[in-house]
Amino acid sequence: MDKAAMYKLTYGLFVLSAREGGKDNGCIINTAQQVTTSPNRITISVNKQNFTHDMITATGSFCVSILDRTVPFACFQRFGFQSGRDADKFAGLDSLRMANGILVPAEHVSAVISGQVVQTMDLGSHTLFLADVTDGVVRSGAEPVTYAQYQSDIKPKPQNGPKKGWRCKVCGYVYEGEELPPDFICPICKHGAADFERIG
Repeated sequence: MDKAAMYKLTYGLFVLSAREGGKDNGCIINTAQQVTTSPNRITISVNKQNFTHDMITATGSFCVSILDRTVPFACFQRFGFQSGRDADKFAGLDSLRMANGILVPAEHVSAVISGQVVQTMDLGSHTLFLADVTDGVVRSGAEPVTYAQYQSDIKPKPQNGPKKGWRCKVCGYVYEGEELPPDFICPICKHGAADFERIG
């Protein structure tokens, strides 16, 4: 199977944020979708390795910031390429606190949707959260960025240098070695071995 086919199944990119015990955190997701209008509900799917996942599991509250087409790669580096267990992802960032007390980025955001979890489903590597929409605010109103646009226009193009090994097609992390373990997980973006390509 050509995994690149999945890149054509496009969807948005979002900063998913939560707050627990006085700590603010967020991560990048590409799985947020409205599923009903009455009641108004959305689903989000979150990797269990993300600290934000644990915070939402504990509190049931979150905000989804719909990123717009002006978003720079630095936003993905901030929210997607480091762990909230080790870093304050909102440090030095222009942000605002929503009515549910959760912090969201103030720039490069088309709109923000707040949710309260009503049901969860274990998907293996991810948890699917079904949530009531508790608030919605239009920010820039600009067109949302899609996953396809991230792949073609925002993510830096891979550089073939002297390194040999395997490169993550999502974030560019390079694993140096002849064979990539089949259970390898990218330490940067948490994608599995299926999302790596041989280089060198």
